[in-house]
Amino acid sequence: MRAVGRIWKNSGKLADGREIIYFDESPGLGRAEVRDGRKLAAIPSKWGPPESGLRWDPLAGEWVVIAAQRQDRTFLPPPEACPLDPSAPGRPTEIPAASYDVVVFENRFPSLRGAADGRPAPGLDTTSGLMVEYPAHGRCEVVCFTADHDSSFAQLSPGRVRTVLEAWADRTEALGAMPGISQVYCFENRGEEIGVTLHHPHGQIYAYPFVTPRTRRMLEMAAAYTARTGGNLFDDLTAAEVAAGTRMVTRNGEWIAFVPAAAKWPYEVMIFPARRVPRITELDEAARDGFAGLYLDVLHRLDALFGAPLPYIAAWHQAPSGPGHEEFAAHLQVLSVRRAPGRLKYLAGSESGMGVWINDIMPETAAQRLREVL
Repeated sequence: MRAVGRIWKNSGKLADGREIIYFDESPGLGRAEVRDGRKLAAIPSKWGPPESGLRWDPLAGEWVVIAAQRQDRTFLPPPEACPLDPSAPGRPTEIPAASYDVVVFENRFPSLRGAADGRPAPGLDTTSGLMVEYPAHGRCEVVCFTADHDSSFAQLSPGRVRTVLEAWADRTEALGAMPGISQVYCFENRGEEIGVTLHHPHGQIYAYPFVTPRTRRMLEMAAAYTARTGGNLFDDLTAAEVAAGTRMVTRNGEWIAFVPAAAKWPYEVMIFPARRVPRITELDEAARDGFAGLYLDVLHRLDALFGAPLPYIAAWHQAPSGPGHEEFAAHLQVLSVRRAPGRLKYLAGSESGMGVWINDIMPETAAQRLREVL
């Protein structure tokens, strides 16, 4: 058992060898010692093409993850068969313990694997030809926010949100230190409209062997901005939004939340800490304390928009792993595909074909609705 911030971290193994990590709000609970009694086949030692792998798109300059082995993953099981509930007599699940606060475990159906298995990380060379392919090196983890199947992130207590934040920070540090990992991405998908296949409140963490296209582009834009103005793009952008005020949603002493001026999604909120840090791991105690109240406020506003739980993606943007990138500002982006009651934003011809986004709602209007909804 190891104390992590204000919580206690305990690790164990599932029946097939995958790691499971309990983030407990009280010490000495012994959850990691509970044996997984399921009979699961061991994870195969050989895992790679053709069923999975990284392939380089030479036209877009991006890596694509091929994960054909995930086609048979669990899909919308009935509540009594949810694999993310705590285990009960006669009903073993992915979590052997009879209860938990926050728990993280390796995904049973991962898109990326092998980063913690002692296998050498491939050196991703994109100059070796047009058809470049590598093993899908990395790691995918599941984060369960609560043992309550019928809850949601918006219903968590501020103390539980702090526990989740500590888990995100711990996994960012641990995964980022694994050989061959270039970026760690913490996120939550909520709602069937987003593509959720399990309704239990949970998120995921991906450890990529490359810097993602979105992050790489932001780093390029930040470097160009500094070269042109001498300033920091993230600092100046957040200061400009505060000064304008028209797209602000809410703020406290440690965080600000606003709708970006060029929002791509009908309802999209950016949440920045008041003091720039490149990764979640660098957030100080004051920022960690202040996060829960503001984030829960934002989620409550989103759910109140149409009087029903809003489908959303909550995406943590962080700097690449390793030293440097102090100019980057870690921030949380929350976006929804719902644009009106019963109506969704689809990525159609312009967005999917050309990458040119068309938003049906003025960002200033979206921000005003979010300010006034409560």
